[in-house]
Amino acid sequence: MAKKGKSYYAKKKKASSGWNLKKLKTRWRKFRLALYQKLGKGTLLAIGLVLFLFLTYQVIQDRGGQPENNNQVQHLNRESFVQKLVPTAQRLQKQYGVLASVSLAQAMVESDFGQSQLAANYYNLFGVKAEAGDPDGVDLETKEFVNNEWVTIVDRFKVYKSWEDSLIKHAELIFYGTTWNAKQYQAVLEAKDYQSQARGLQSSGYATDPDYAEKLIAVIEEWQLTQYDQ
Repeated sequence: MAKKGKSYYAKKKKASSGWNLKKLKTRWRKFRLALYQKLGKGTLLAIGLVLFLFLTYQVIQDRGGQPENNNQVQHLNRESFVQKLVPTAQRLQKQYGVLASVSLAQAMVESDFGQSQLAANYYNLFGVKAEAGDPDGVDLETKEFVNNEWVTIVDRFKVYKSWEDSLIKHAELIFYGTTWNAKQYQAVLEAKDYQSQARGLQSSGYATDPDYAEKLIAVIEEWQLTQYDQ
């Protein structure tokens, strides 16, 4: 048998090396593709999960979080309203004897925390009526409890310069009484606690609402207004 020369082995070695390199490249491409596909699926799943959680959170916020935020804002606005009145209510308690808690509760109930048209536009916090011929009064609709039912009527109300002015005139009304009865609210002045003063207002005819006293008492207790009594 003829011996094979060096050139033969050199060609075979070169061919073998080329085949191995080609095989490695093919395997690498397959591995890279498989790895990419695997990572791609995982990435898509991760993105999908993140989006799902985000959208779920938004739905919860829209359905449950927003009302809570609105309630918080409303409470802060109401608290701000009360705090604006406290110093004057305390000063007037010392001067006229109407408990600050009772004055504050009346203002909160009568004016809807300063949001009623009468309070916001005309600074009348207590729904104080004016005489029919009062040139400084304003005619507005109001609800009154008459003959065991609520009816809507148009009545004339006092107009004040400020909420402080309204507080002062309210305290003077309770202390000095009406033009037709100086002792109209004597039951209020003689009472020494907020429950008795609230019931004194109702028995003296301050409001036609049959539940007026209980509403005032409930507001005083809910808002802990007795902390402002002097």
